[in-house]
Amino acid sequence: MAFPTSVNSQITDSVTQANTKVLGDSPSMGMGNLFIATSQALSNAAHNATNAQQQSWVTTQAATTQGVSTLYSVDTAATGIATHKIFA
Repeated sequence: MAFPTSVNSQITDSVTQANTKVLGDSPSMGMGNLFIATSQALSNAAHNATNAQQQSWVTTQAATTQGVSTLYSVDTAATGIATHKIFA
């Protein structure tokens, strides 16, 4: 029983129990928020890593295409010069 006051002891007991419940729930709420924030950060990291892999593949493909195009153009120029020398 709570200390005698002008307020009904059932009211003071109820308030005390409510406050105890809030204090008891605080650690689990804090850990829950931490877990949510951590999982969101890890999800963003995984998404960013996937996106970076995709973008690097596009860059690699473009560089390869440009390199092959350059090789073909060099070969074409050499063939053109040789053909010109043959027919000239």
